[in-house]
Amino acid sequence: MKFEDVLTETDGFGRFQVMLISIIFVARFTLPCHFLVHNFIAAVPDHRCDISRLGEGDVFENLTQDQRLRVSIPTGADGSPSSCKMFTEPQLHLLLNSTSEEGIPTVPCQNGWMYDTSTFTSTLATEWDLICDKRSLNKATATIFFIGVMIGAMMFGSLSDRFGRRPVLMMSYISGMIFGLASAFSTSFVMFAIMRFFTGFGITGISIVSTVLSVEWVDIEHRKLVGVIDSLAWTFGSLMLAWIAYFITDWRWLIVAVTSPLVLAMLSWRWVPESARWLIANGRVDTAHYYLRKCAKMNRREGFAAKIKPETLSGIVVLETGPKTYTYLDLVKTPKMRRLAILTGIVWYGIASTFYGISFNITGFGLNIYLTQFTYAAIEVPAKLSVYYLLDKIGRRRTEVGALLGAGICLGINIFVPKDMQLCRTIVAILGKGCSSASFTTVFLFTSELYPTVVRQNALGYNSFMARLGVSIAPLIILLDDVWKPLPQVTMCSVAITTGLVARLLPETRNRRLLETIEDIEKSRKEHIFQHKQDKCNIPMDTLIRSGTETRD
Repeated sequence: MKFEDVLTETDGFGRFQVMLISIIFVARFTLPCHFLVHNFIAAVPDHRCDISRLGEGDVFENLTQDQRLRVSIPTGADGSPSSCKMFTEPQLHLLLNSTSEEGIPTVPCQNGWMYDTSTFTSTLATEWDLICDKRSLNKATATIFFIGVMIGAMMFGSLSDRFGRRPVLMMSYISGMIFGLASAFSTSFVMFAIMRFFTGFGITGISIVSTVLSVEWVDIEHRKLVGVIDSLAWTFGSLMLAWIAYFITDWRWLIVAVTSPLVLAMLSWRWVPESARWLIANGRVDTAHYYLRKCAKMNRREGFAAKIKPETLSGIVVLETGPKTYTYLDLVKTPKMRRLAILTGIVWYGIASTFYGISFNITGFGLNIYLTQFTYAAIEVPAKLSVYYLLDKIGRRRTEVGALLGAGICLGINIFVPKDMQLCRTIVAILGKGCSSASFTTVFLFTSELYPTVVRQNALGYNSFMARLGVSIAPLIILLDDVWKPLPQVTMCSVAITTGLVARLLPETRNRRLLETIEDIEKSRKEHIFQHKQDKCNIPMDTLIRSGTETRD
C-alpha cells in the first residue's frame, strides 16, 4: 500500500490542503522581500564630494553653488560633477569656459559626500559611505546575506528530516524575525553584515520546509498546482516590495516592514500540520493517524476518518521504511543518487545565478528602480501560469530546459542591443526575467518529485545550498562590468544555456508517484514503471482497511 492511496481517500486537495497552503503563503510572502530588498537598501544615489567647508573666509564664498562645483570638482564625460574625485585646491581659473581640466591634480573626496535624497532618504551607501573605493562592500552585503542562506539551507534541511517539518518551520520563523529586526537597528556596518548573515540563515528554512510540507500533503494530480501557488506567493511578495519600498525610503524601516509579516506567520503556526508522510517514514504512526483523521474530517470524508486505523498505516512503514536515520551522505552513497545529486546541484546553481543576476541588475534598463522591480515581478505571473499548463503538457524536464534556454537567449540578445535602445533592452530583459522565473518555479516541484521521502528534505537543503552559492556570487558577477561592460551579461548567458543542457539529463517525473526510499531510485526505469502500473491495480482501500482491522482483532 502506498501513501498516495491513503491521501487520495482523504481527498488529496480539499479544505485541509487549502488551509495549509494559505497559512504557508503568509510566510513565503516575506522571502522575496528579504531576498531582493538589497536592491533598495543598498541603492547608491547620485553623490559628489562635500565642498561646504572649502574656501572659508576668501573670495570662494562669493561664488554661486554652480561656480563652486566648477572650480572644486572635475566633470565627467556627461558634464556632471565627479562622484569620487575633487581638485586638490579650488581652481578659480576654470570659471573661464575655455580653460581645460587636463593635468589638474585630483584627490579622493576629503570631507565626505553630498547625496541626492530625492529618491532615498537613507541607504547603506549613505549611512556608512559605501561608495567609490568602498563600492565592493556595498555589493558584498547581498553576498553575505546569501552565504547565510546557503549555510542555513543545509542546516534546516537536515533538521527538518530529523525532527520534522513543523518544529523546524517555527524555528525559522523565530530566527528570521529576531535577526531581521536586529539588522534594522545595527549601529555599524560590521554589525549589520553579521545580522544579515543570520537573517539569511534563519529565513531560508521557510523556503525549503514549506515547499516540501505542501508537496507531501497533496495528491499527484494537484502537486503542480501547489508548486505554482507556492511560487506565486514569491511573485506577490516581489510586487508588494516595489510598493513598500516606494513609500518607505529609509532602509531601516524598510527592513522592519518586510520582516513584520513573520509575526502573523508565527501566530498561525498552531494550525500547521506535521507531514503525515514524514511521520510514517519515521515510525510515528499514531501521530500520522491523528493528522490523517483530521485531514479526512476537514475534507468531509468522515466515513474514511472512522475506518482508517494505525495498523493500516503500519503497513506503509513495513513495506517502505525502516528505523534508519538519513543524512546528506545518503545523497551520494549509491550510484543513481550520486548522479542525481550532481545534476540537480548544477541545475539549482545555474538557475539561481541567472535569476538573481537579472534581479539585481535592476537599474540598467532605463526605467526607475521601483517600476523595474514591479515590472520584473509582474512578468512572473504569466510565466508561472504558463508553467502550470506546460508541466503536464510537455513535462517537467522539457519545461525546465526550455525556460533556461529562453533566459539564456534573452541575455545573449541584450549583449548586442545598443545601450541607446533602452525600450528594446528593457523588453528583452523582462522576457529573460520571465523565463528565469519559470525555471525557478519548475525546479522546486521537479526536485521534490525526483527525491524519495526519506531524504527529500535533505535533498532540498543540499540543492538550496547550491542555489545560494550561485546567488551569493551573482552580485559579484555584476562587478565584472569594471573589466568589460558586457562581461556580466556574457557570464549569465553562458551559465543559463549550460544549465539548460544539464537539465536535459534529469529523468521525467510527470504522473509518477512520489518515491519513498533510496531503493526506489536505484531501481531501473522499467522496474519503476512496472511498479507504478501495479500500484494502479492495488486492492481497494476499504479492503486494506478491513484487512488491517481483522489482523488487529
